[in-house]
Amino acid sequence: MSNKLNDKMHLAANIFNGPDQVPQRNGYGEGVVEAGRANENVVVLCCDLTESTRSAEFRETFPGRFVEIGIAEQNMAGIAAGMAFSGKIPYISSYATFSPGRNWDQIRVSVCYSMANVKIMGAHAGISVGPDGATHQAMEDIAITRCLPNMTVIVPCDYPEAKKAAVSIAEMNGPVYMRFGREKVPVITTEKTPFQIGRAETYKRGGDVTVVACGSLVYEALLASDELSGEGIDVRVINCHTIKPIDSDTIIKAAEETGALVTAEEHQVHGGLGSAVAEVVSQNCPVPIEYVAMMDRFGESGEPDELMKKFGLSAPGIVSAVKRILKRKE
Repeated sequence: MSNKLNDKMHLAANIFNGPDQVPQRNGYGEGVVEAGRANENVVVLCCDLTESTRSAEFRETFPGRFVEIGIAEQNMAGIAAGMAFSGKIPYISSYATFSPGRNWDQIRVSVCYSMANVKIMGAHAGISVGPDGATHQAMEDIAITRCLPNMTVIVPCDYPEAKKAAVSIAEMNGPVYMRFGREKVPVITTEKTPFQIGRAETYKRGGDVTVVACGSLVYEALLASDELSGEGIDVRVINCHTIKPIDSDTIIKAAEETGALVTAEEHQVHGGLGSAVAEVVSQNCPVPIEYVAMMDRFGESGEPDELMKKFGLSAPGIVSAVKRILKRKE
């Protein structure tokens, strides 16, 4: 399949042969330090999760620009809004179940309604947080942030992309939500791989069906495409790292050229990437869509890989969805 990979994307050479494994949160930690070096107004606030969210490197590099709020996500959002209106660029970091989960009202009113330049980092998102269980598995965070006016929503696929996103969002004005998981995930992009907020990238060309994925499911989509190519099924794979504003042009083009879509995300089926894609195609180029996502239920405790497989959030689940959509396409 490698000859169908888009060479303009400069993906990792070992993408199908034991790619490196690094948590996306490491990319945030390094990226926010880089953003801090470029702009002295960048500050970081955290809620007693400095090591887990990888905010620690910023604290050690810029101790005068780091604020430990304690276990008080609601207060953190309000304080960050005030700092933003004083000219700072606050990055607030916690587990996604707490921010934007617990402080959604403060984000809605103090940040989004006020158009405060606050960057919200939701760590340990998705079911792959594993043994922490359903109460700590943020599976609704894309939905509750995507619906907020003025909010940009980003879901990086790996460590390099998370780093690029963390740097890029400091250069734009307005609220941003970026989510990332805890576990190591394959490094599939490189320093040369294009990244632009609001632009989806086609990682693999194909004409039979398109898989639009975000986060760690981008790699699973590429694995699924590789397997399906052996059966003569030509799958296009798009990395849609920006859920809002979504890249309508790339999605419409894929719908027109392949005639069927599968969306793949580590999130509830309602309100996330799949819903965003459906909104685009229903108005512009209606085609059949299948969804690979958490099917309207809570997760459970378990090993990350086991949970991803159990709930169909891996390559086999995407393969099945592609085969279902091809029958509907016929």
